[in-house]
Parts: sequence; C-alpha cells; structure tokens
Amino acid sequence: MAQAAGQHSARRAEQGAGGRQNEPAEFAELWRPSGREPLVRGPAGVLLEEGRVSPDQLRAALKRQKEDPHLTVLEAMVQIGAVDETTVLRAIATYFNVPFLPLSPKDVDPAVFKLLDSDFIKRKGVIPVRREGRKVLVGISDPADIFLVDEVKRRIQEPVQLAVTPAADILAAAEELSGANISGVDEIIEGISEGDVEVVERKDEEVTDLEKIAGESPVIRYVNFLVFNAVQQGASDIHIEPGEDKLRIRYRIDGILFEQPAPPLQMHAAIISRVKIMGNLDIAERRLPQDGRIRAMIHGRHVDLRVSTLPTAHGEKCVIRILDNRSILIGLEKLGMNGEMLSAFRRQIEAPHGVVIVTGPTGSGKTTTLYSALRVMDGVTLNISTVEDPVEYMLDFANQVHVRESIGLTFSAALRSLLRQDPDVIMIGEVRDEETARIAIQAALTGHLVLTTLHTNDAPSSITRLVNIGIEPYLIAAAVNGVIAQRLVRRICEHCKTAETSPREGDQQYLARHNASFDKLYRGTGCEKCHQTGYSGRLGLYEMLEMTDDLRDVVTSNPSLMDLRRACRKAGMHGLYEDGLAKVAAGLTTVEEIARVTEA
Repeated sequence: MAQAAGQHSARRAEQGAGGRQNEPAEFAELWRPSGREPLVRGPAGVLLEEGRVSPDQLRAALKRQKEDPHLTVLEAMVQIGAVDETTVLRAIATYFNVPFLPLSPKDVDPAVFKLLDSDFIKRKGVIPVRREGRKVLVGISDPADIFLVDEVKRRIQEPVQLAVTPAADILAAAEELSGANISGVDEIIEGISEGDVEVVERKDEEVTDLEKIAGESPVIRYVNFLVFNAVQQGASDIHIEPGEDKLRIRYRIDGILFEQPAPPLQMHAAIISRVKIMGNLDIAERRLPQDGRIRAMIHGRHVDLRVSTLPTAHGEKCVIRILDNRSILIGLEKLGMNGEMLSAFRRQIEAPHGVVIVTGPTGSGKTTTLYSALRVMDGVTLNISTVEDPVEYMLDFANQVHVRESIGLTFSAALRSLLRQDPDVIMIGEVRDEETARIAIQAALTGHLVLTTLHTNDAPSSITRLVNIGIEPYLIAAAVNGVIAQRLVRRICEHCKTAETSPREGDQQYLARHNASFDKLYRGTGCEKCHQTGYSGRLGLYEMLEMTDDLRDVVTSNPSLMDLRRACRKAGMHGLYEDGLAKVAAGLTTVEEIARVTEA
C-alpha cells in the first residue's frame, strides 16, 4: 500500500512539475554530461542532483518507462532497484519543501487524531499528528493532491503544516488509534469475555471445541457480546446495519425488531471482518454477498449461527440467524394445536406413506413443526432422511443432506439418490419446482412418507400450487395425506397480563367482521420481562386440511381455489383466524396479533 501511494504521489509530482518525461529526446534536459548544473524537473531531478541515482540509472529508468508508458520515472527507478520507496518519498518531500515524517502510533496525539474521521484517514492516506505552535502537523502520503489538501484544511479548520508520511505508517497508526477510540463499547461489553462464546468447527465430521482466541480484543469481545446477549434475550436474528453516519444493531425478538446500543460506525468494518473470520468467509470480498455458518458453544450449549452478508450503499450489512437447538426440542403438544387438530396431525405423520405439507410464509415456524414431527418418530427402526437448503438443525437420528446447487446437488438430484438409500421417511426442506414435486409424489405413491413445505397463504392453496407447477390432480389426490397452514403470533406476557372488559376500537372492528364477541379480553401492559411490549414468546395458529375420500374426489376434478376452499370448509376445516380467536378467548394472545398475521 505504501508503494502504491508513493508511486501515485510521484506521478502527481512529476506531472505538476512539467509533465512526464516519456521521450528519450528529453534526456538532455534532465542530465547534461558537460558538468554544468543539470536542468531537472520534479522529484526525479532532486534524486539526480543529490546523487541518489547515477546518470546510468536514470538512463535505465527512462528505458524501463518507455517499455511501460504507465510508469513514472520514479516508479521505474524503484522497479529497477535504483532507489527504495523511502528515498523516493524523501525526494518528494524535498521537492515540495515539506518535512519527511516517518510515523509510529505513539507519535500521534490521540486528541489531534480525532480532528479527522478515522475512515477518512485510512481511505485518503492523511493523518493529523500533533500541534506545533498554532499549526496542526498533518502527515500525507500524496502532497501533490491539492484537492485532498484543501479538503483536509476545510475539515480541520485550523492552520495546517504538511509533512510527507509513508502510507503504511498512516494506516498502522490509524488502525491502532481507531481501535483504541471506541467510546461507549467498553460499557456495552462489560463483563463479557471470549469464553462466553466459543467458536467451534467441524473436523472429520466431528464437532470439536476451538481454542479460545488469544488476547482480549474489544472487537472480539463485542461480537461475542452480540451473540451472547441475543441468545439470552431469545432473539432469532442479529442485524448489523451501517448507515451514513452511524451503525445500527437490531435483534429480532418474537418476530419484531428491537434496536440495541451500538458502537461507533468506525468499528463496522472490524465487526464484519470478525464475523466473517468466525464463519470462514472471505474478508477481502466486500462486493458480493456471502453466506456462512458458525458453530458456537455458549455456556456449554451448542448454538448454530447462519451468517449472511450483503453489500449496501453504506457498506456491508450482516444478518446472523440464531438456530438454537432448544427450539426444536418442544413436543408436538406444545406447538399450540388444539386436541382435534393434534390428533389429525399425528395420524398423518404416523401413516406408512403419503405426503404431508406444512405451508406458510417465511418465519411462520414451518421448520419447527417438521422437526418436532421427526422427533416423535422412531429413529432406531426407521430410516429417516432430510434434504435441506441449508441444514438448519443437526439431528442425530437422521441422515441430512445439504443442497448445493452450484455443484449440481439440487433437491431433485438429492431425492433421486435418497430413494436408492432405502428410506422410510423423507423430509424435503421446500418444494420449489415440478421435478422436485413429481419425485416427492412418486416417492409417496411407492411407499414412503414425505414431509415438506410450500409457501402459500392457506392450506387449500397448496393443492392448487402443486397443480400450477405441473402435477396432475389425480396424483395429488392419491398422494397427499394432509396440509397444515400456520402462522406465529406473540403470546401475552404472564408477568404483566391484565383483563379488559371493553375491546379497543380496532379489536371491535376485527371481531365484528368475523361475527365474534368476548366478555373479557386480555392484554400485557408492558414490563421489564417483555421489553415493555406486553408480549413474551410465541405460539402457533393452525389450519388443518385432512384429505378425506370426498376431498380426494374434489381434487381429482381440478376445482378452482374458491371451490376447493368451500369443499374444505364443508369437510370441517377451520380457518387460521378461527384458531386465533379461540386462543384470544383462552387469554393466550390478543385480537391485534391475530389481525396482524392473518390480514397483513
């Protein structure tokens, strides 16, 4: 970096002193063997006058420059070994009549350093060093850049004395001083050490603890704090978002984003780099999105983290998805299904063959439902396999395949291979195309139980989606056992739960539309336990479509979506909002939450 900055400065200096000497005919102006004082231009002439280079070396540099017109004479001198970068910088300093100032971090006054933003210092190669009398001494790697000099004067708004400083020295000092200048971070990470979050990696298919990273770094401890605190608060995601003048940190808790105390913007690059190192990503690649995975151990418990980075206008945004294995350890009875619906779901997943579909938007808890279903199966006597993109939770009783489309391992390719592995139960992360859907249907018809997900708004829509992607209705009718649509709503906090005898205006309108009324409603007033929101935790709303003989006949006739919905209702299917209102009556959630997820 120092070499590039010095060469850039040399180019500007020579251009400012009368242009680049590209032609050999101009050699006479640079050096005359008559013994008289040579006529020289720019820092190259300074080197010749001072005897730093010989006429033969100058001649060789000009020859090298002719071979590569993009080089300046000074750059050519460095390339042929006539001088080093420090000598070039000294010549530039002499030419501009300013001091040459090598620098170490201890030479810089921290108070003066703050006169310029650290990002500006690193990006432009300029650093305020100290005060000398009434002037601020500023080290600069490219004194020929008059626009930069003017910008520095405008920002500092004090008299400035320039000095030529190697770019590498400027960067090293800036890195150390900006790392120490993290006002507000120490208070945030107080009490957090590197031992609170131990990064682990997979080696030879085994998970082993990594050694704790040596030393106590504020950046390392802050990233550990982010993860540790997010897990403690029950967050599902961590958002690290750079803005124009500040860094924003947010946690998604119970489906809602909450802003957290954030460090200075100057720490953004270091934080993102630390997360990339933890996730084995390329820290040098900032122009393209990247995805990675981290296995961490927090107080003896394994937690998986999925990392996604995305270039934005103000820098890289990073989202860390927290996959806590405890969330899939809940039994089916704790998902929130009523007794009748739970019995129907058990019948579907205990069937020897067929397709069971769980549908809903992203973040509606489909994965938790599928994993909970797998956990009640007998992993000893059954061959259970999954195809996922990516594998979210590790199951010790299942064979899990991670889809890698970049190498041709697609859902359909993995499924075709799995069917040759004598499976009993197959879980497909998502049906996205006709080929995957057709293989899943054929697997069900040939004696396998298939669990999968779709992205539709309700249960009947899943049937029409399969038809739309190319599956014949008679195959769907024969293979599908049932469809369950779901949403997640926030649960009323038990610590601040209170009763309301009269519904609020918005609640009244929703209840009126659905011909419902309640003598008493419940709501959380807000407390420290629930972040003053009135909610703590979540529960599911469900809509169950269990295929009967009558419904199979209806599906075979390829009905419209509206006709299929009417047939499902006639067969006894209850809608999402009805399950939600039942949970409102039980005092588990609010009308406002039901309206938010069913009418968004």
